[in-house]
Amino acid sequence: MEVKTSLQITTTAFKDGERIPDRYTCKAENHSPPLIWNPVGKPVKSWALVVEDPSAARGVFTHWLIYNIPAEITSLPEAVPTLQKLQNGALQGQNDAMKVGYTGPCPPPGPVHYYHFNLYALDSLLSLPAGASPKQVREAIRGHIISQGKLVGMYQSSQHH
Repeated sequence: MEVKTSLQITTTAFKDGERIPDRYTCKAENHSPPLIWNPVGKPVKSWALVVEDPSAARGVFTHWLIYNIPAEITSLPEAVPTLQKLQNGALQGQNDAMKVGYTGPCPPPGPVHYYHFNLYALDSLLSLPAGASPKQVREAIRGHIISQGKLVGMYQSSQHH
């Protein structure tokens, strides 16, 4: 199945490829950034967002899993609550920091890390409970992706504390 990458995901917090402001990291409030995406026009049943740092020392580090976002929703506000189930019905999984919801960039001092906000338009709801693991979410979306988009932010911890 050919996956179209026509999905545009943006944030008012930073431009694609630019630095993520401190308020969205462990240096400050650790809020999730506001996100907006375009409707796809195909029969989307739900959206899933997987935020990961592929440049982490131990391999890919997943910072945020949010899935079963209702089809009619095309944005997330800043500072999504770290609850397993949101008011809009979306579910959040357990990230690699062993927390539910968003955990912002917090890399060790050193090279720049790149954070991929991967958004997937899906042709079904995921039959996963809240608090699912990154592996469970990745396996569940496989074969159900209608369209996908990516927003990349970078962050580098300073050497001094």
